[in-house]
Amino acid sequence: MDDPLLSVQDLTVRFRTRAGTVTAVDRVSFDLAEGETLAILGETGSGKSVTAQALMGLLPRPAGQVAGGRIVYDGTDLLARPRSDTRRLNGTDLAMVFQDPLSSLNPVFRVGAQIGELFRRRRGASRSEARRKAIELMDRVGIPAAARRVDDYPHQFSGGMRQRVMIAMAIALQPRVLIADEPTTALDVTVQAQVMALLAELKAEHRMAMILISHDLGVVAGVADRVMLMYAGRVVETGGLREVYETTGHPYTRGLMASIPALDGPRERLVPIKGSPPDLMRLLASCPFQPRCEFATDICGTERPELMPVPARPESHRAACHHAKEVATDVVPG
Repeated sequence: MDDPLLSVQDLTVRFRTRAGTVTAVDRVSFDLAEGETLAILGETGSGKSVTAQALMGLLPRPAGQVAGGRIVYDGTDLLARPRSDTRRLNGTDLAMVFQDPLSSLNPVFRVGAQIGELFRRRRGASRSEARRKAIELMDRVGIPAAARRVDDYPHQFSGGMRQRVMIAMAIALQPRVLIADEPTTALDVTVQAQVMALLAELKAEHRMAMILISHDLGVVAGVADRVMLMYAGRVVETGGLREVYETTGHPYTRGLMASIPALDGPRERLVPIKGSPPDLMRLLASCPFQPRCEFATDICGTERPELMPVPARPESHRAACHHAKEVATDVVPG
């Protein structure tokens, strides 16, 4: 990729706790081009949201710290600059749609005031101009009767409408990179589809790059250009959407795919991934997925795999698995 808009290189994030230090993100790297959508996928606790918080400079301090790596936005390493500089980019260049709109919106302020505050603080708009902008944005994201509802409080909106308010706030200043963290969580299937269609439309309209964080491979299938699977804080598979979905190179991705219900054909019981995610404070020098993996052999218990090419598309599809070839061809090692 030539001159990516955003380049993350060997990002490592650690949290200090009373029980010890937890490495929540371990040497994560990826590039994002202008107008591209990257989906970051994985189970709860895999490091997806922490990666996004690090990009936005929103890690909880002092417990959370970036322990290494670079975050290069438009040629500038954000980690080498004062934290205040990164915060100035939030909203204007980098914006985020948070996972839970009810807790992210202030319950004591009207929705229109919360959207309009961006224009007042960042653009010096008057109160009346900010209100007008808020109504325009609410209408743009599909909130009915925006001129009337601009004075409502967050609790007066449904979950789907609150998420639309969050999206309106995120796109208000036309950022170049939009991070959507589980934007369809707790929404019914119909509203999920509407929110994803809205994000895709806004991305195309403003030529934004987008990072879409989700645990649901089905939700991102119609939106993402590339996908990145995370497990235990590390990238375990990455590549183009069709490459990863059609020629899966990691058993973890394979397990997530098997847990998606099919809409056509006979009804079959979903196959869960056995076991539980590992304790991040007790990771050994081995493959963290080894205890849950049907493809595991002796080497998996002694050597931690790095990202390596998957044979079908070695130039763009990589998986951190000693048996990526066998997984891609569905042959369990003997």
